[in-house]
Amino acid sequence: MAKIIALFNHKGGVSKTTTAFNLGWMLASKSGRVILADFDPQCNLTGMVLGYRGIEDLGNTYTANPANNVRDALAPAFESQPRQIEGADCFPVPGNDNLLLLPGHIGLAEYETTLGIAQELTGSLLALRNLPGSIRYMLDKTAEKYDAQYIIVDMSPSLGPVNQNLLSTSDYFIVPLHPDYFSSMALNSLSRTLPRWKNWADTASKLDVLKDADYPFPEPKTKFIGAIVQKYRPKYGKASKAFQRWIDQLVEGLKGELIPSLESVNLLNTTEFKGRVGIEPWDPIMEVADFNSLIAESQEHQVPVYALTADLLKQGGAVWEQTEESMAVFRKAFEECADRVIALTHD
Repeated sequence: MAKIIALFNHKGGVSKTTTAFNLGWMLASKSGRVILADFDPQCNLTGMVLGYRGIEDLGNTYTANPANNVRDALAPAFESQPRQIEGADCFPVPGNDNLLLLPGHIGLAEYETTLGIAQELTGSLLALRNLPGSIRYMLDKTAEKYDAQYIIVDMSPSLGPVNQNLLSTSDYFIVPLHPDYFSSMALNSLSRTLPRWKNWADTASKLDVLKDADYPFPEPKTKFIGAIVQKYRPKYGKASKAFQRWIDQLVEGLKGELIPSLESVNLLNTTEFKGRVGIEPWDPIMEVADFNSLIAESQEHQVPVYALTADLLKQGGAVWEQTEESMAVFRKAFEECADRVIALTHD
């Protein structure tokens, strides 16, 4: 069965989509088939992979039967249709035969309220019992359809019911961060929110009405497999002094707040984490600088930063040599990150 990895931080602008694309591509190069699942209604990952510039460009791409996006794939449960959820059709990602995209849909946001009511675990649950387990069920069926090893889930920056469900029913989760004051604040908030979500999932998984649903709510087993720090300004190959100060503060926030809170509800085993990758869980599994122009070129050409070529960039000579050096740094960072993810998710 595929391992589902959620990328989550309710603070926006921390490069979740860039991470999903580049990490997914690298994992697909190393460990077999990978599906990128876009659960952000803004559909930035979908646009990046398929080359669309806006939501309106996607209209002619979507099909409801067979479903080829997250919203229509979940419609049998959320719209009480007389058919079972099936594995969704995914799009091949050009340039990597092992990588697929399950596109997002702006209409996924319409399911938030109904799912929120279902997840209150109140007397209204009987009528909505199929909803809490439907997302994981759909992802599992899609993974089976393509014999995928991993599903990388790009999530929206919110604390809404869909994200609560995605994280609680995933196998693993990664927290992307940006070295600034607001990411530091987000760690404090996550330290309170994630234990609540874990307690909710534990309760939900024990309810017979959810265990006996058409789409059973799974036993929660998600584990934290690291933080990623991106978008800092490099100087002499390292973070500049100002950014390093924020990175140090994030590490302190991880060590002093988030990690203890995760351990308290069994979302992390520090000893096992360190045994698998040789670093403490508060040390980021990847730090990568902000290569603004390369990120833009990557999105323009729909390939990872480290897969850009001189022909694509129309560069040569000393300019290309400097670009290659930056690309090599980016590639090394994502190779190391992918190796750590594989080690942390190995059965």
